[in-house]
Amino acid sequence: MSQAPLIIAVTGASRGAGKGIALALAKPGRVIYISARTQQANSHDLPGSLAETVAAIEARGASAKAVVVDHNHDAEVAAMFQRIQAEQGRLDLLVNNACAIPEGLTDKKPFWQKGLQQLDILQVGMRSHYVASYYAAQIMAEQTAIDGRNTLIVHTSSAGGRCYMHGPAYGGGKAAVDKFANDMAIDGKPYGIACLSIWMGLLLTERTQRLLNEQPEQYGGMAAIAETPEFTGLVIDALFHDPALMQKSGQILVAAEQALHYGIVDINGKQPPSPCDFLGHPAQANPAVVE
Repeated sequence: MSQAPLIIAVTGASRGAGKGIALALAKPGRVIYISARTQQANSHDLPGSLAETVAAIEARGASAKAVVVDHNHDAEVAAMFQRIQAEQGRLDLLVNNACAIPEGLTDKKPFWQKGLQQLDILQVGMRSHYVASYYAAQIMAEQTAIDGRNTLIVHTSSAGGRCYMHGPAYGGGKAAVDKFANDMAIDGKPYGIACLSIWMGLLLTERTQRLLNEQPEQYGGMAAIAETPEFTGLVIDALFHDPALMQKSGQILVAAEQALHYGIVDINGKQPPSPCDFLGHPAQANPAVVE
């Protein structure tokens, strides 16, 4: 008997990393649910919309379903997963990527001069990862008991959870989702639910490209080491299909290093370098479990 098609959910997929990950996962026969607030293109903001991501996914042969969700509202998140359960009866892979980027995040100022809006990244980016995982795991736990297939929850993260990057709000949020991966993996193991945190490098997103265009003298050299938004998705796809997935569950993994392990090259033909030599290596959790 052939296995059911993969059912995938990617949050924050109207642009940037989320869109790239969804595109990398888009293969014929797969069904990909994507969420974001931007349904149609908005000329007053960064380019990208759910409608554009849907079209790009379907051009690659996968089925795409857009769900307008403000991940600041738990009820909207719950409704998204209720829809997945009703329409598919299963969920194989969740990629938590939705993240609020507060104004002034990268300003070179101490945190008390940036304003309390920096905490938005803890609401949509840290808390929203937990909430989406909460609802996704309920679906995954039931289906695993029936068909025995492992499922996977991924949190996109960065070396900001290990070093100073953009201030304490950003760093605290990334450190938290890294720890989520460890603890969610422990809870999920009896149910075949794996959980990982993936460190992405500098990404050539719409936001980054705008910065490069506006200040080429300051940031132009960064493009040479940057990853495309699809790169992380290629790595996630390889991890999901790795027979040893459950052995990696609970870890903080670096996309660039996993790419070398799986023989993955970025879609631009480059091999992105690992940021660990100058930003530090992930701090894996102690294996002790206190109930």
